[in-house]
Amino acid sequence: MNDVVLAGDLGGTNLRVAAVDSKGNIVARAEAETPRGQDESRILAATIELAERCSGITGRQPIAFGFAIPAIMSSAEGLIFSSPNLPELDERDLRGPLSRSLGLRVVLENDANAAAVGEHWLGASKGYSSSVCVTLGTGVGGGLIIDGKLLRGPDGTAGELGHICVEPLGPPCGCGSNGCLEQYSSATAMVRIARELAVNFPAAGWTEDVCLDALAIHEHASEGDPLAKEVFRLAGAYLGLALAGLINVLNPEAIVIGGGVAQGWELFVGSVKTEIGKRAFREPAERARIFRASLGNDSGLIGAALLAFNAAKADDVPTANDSIT
Repeated sequence: MNDVVLAGDLGGTNLRVAAVDSKGNIVARAEAETPRGQDESRILAATIELAERCSGITGRQPIAFGFAIPAIMSSAEGLIFSSPNLPELDERDLRGPLSRSLGLRVVLENDANAAAVGEHWLGASKGYSSSVCVTLGTGVGGGLIIDGKLLRGPDGTAGELGHICVEPLGPPCGCGSNGCLEQYSSATAMVRIARELAVNFPAAGWTEDVCLDALAIHEHASEGDPLAKEVFRLAGAYLGLALAGLINVLNPEAIVIGGGVAQGWELFVGSVKTEIGKRAFREPAERARIFRASLGNDSGLIGAALLAFNAAKADDVPTANDSIT
């Protein structure tokens, strides 16, 4: 019988936990809305409850727990520096309490890094040695696979694509900077942009329900609404601007784009490619294949599971640039 691990994926909206076997099959899952509070206690309690529920469903003892979280962090040390979209996690310890409560080795990983690992293992970038993974959700995350290894950097903060500055005088970002990619290509940014367009172009007749959330904007864009389509075009253009620079620096073989915003793939991928074509060197731009994440919302869970298996096998926590195969 294959071993199983627990894998968690914490987002600004939802918290999901799954039991995953060594072939990457999800054998049980549970989820809840992400609880908010003054500190990490509610998130810890919800994570433990979901983890125990998944273990109970399988009836098997997991060998480790991999947890993907939206934070700038050091996986090797289990240290969270900051979480712009979940500030209650700033400088908090999740690994220790989870390990003690569940009786398992716990691996913490940045959520976009975990998604990059998942797509490299079983998804869209499988078979490519070097790839960039971008997740477009409540925020914008990124993960880098270089020569088959997850690039974390000495401080564990490599791959923070969402905090590349694309407009120096742009709106403030939760990270403390201004004009970050996250302020233009995330779901929350798209709502802000939609509201700004509604104010600037009142003749379009947009009502508050159009600007309520990214899903509503997507629905209107799919129906041909020109302002909703412009929101997606702008999000794609700014993403392409950032990716063009990464192509010039890293020369990746593949770029994988996932997250909830990727549901509007056809509405923004054209402007992504246009900006890359305008700004990146021709040869590496032509080499870099652009894919939609094939594991969907499970990319982070699958990646966290593989990292948990690797940590259990090595009887150690991840280091800066681990092989993930």
